[in-house]
Amino acid sequence: MKKNIHPQYHKATIVCTTCGNTFESGSVLKEIRVDTCSNCHPFFTGQQKFVQAAGRVEKFRKRYEKK
Repeated sequence: MKKNIHPQYHKATIVCTTCGNTFESGSVLKEIRVDTCSNCHPFFTGQQKFVQAAGRVEKFRKRYEKK
């Protein structure tokens, strides 16, 4: 590798602004702030609701039901 052209790679502290969870990763930044993490995101916590998909199914059934 060429010298003095690559950024410095650090251990970065990732901080979730929603729940306050912190963990370490590698990055060229020393601290990274994220809005949601796997600790508080509905997909990973199992609290995700598929409201939009259910509405689409009902709309389809209503449109094509036999009269």
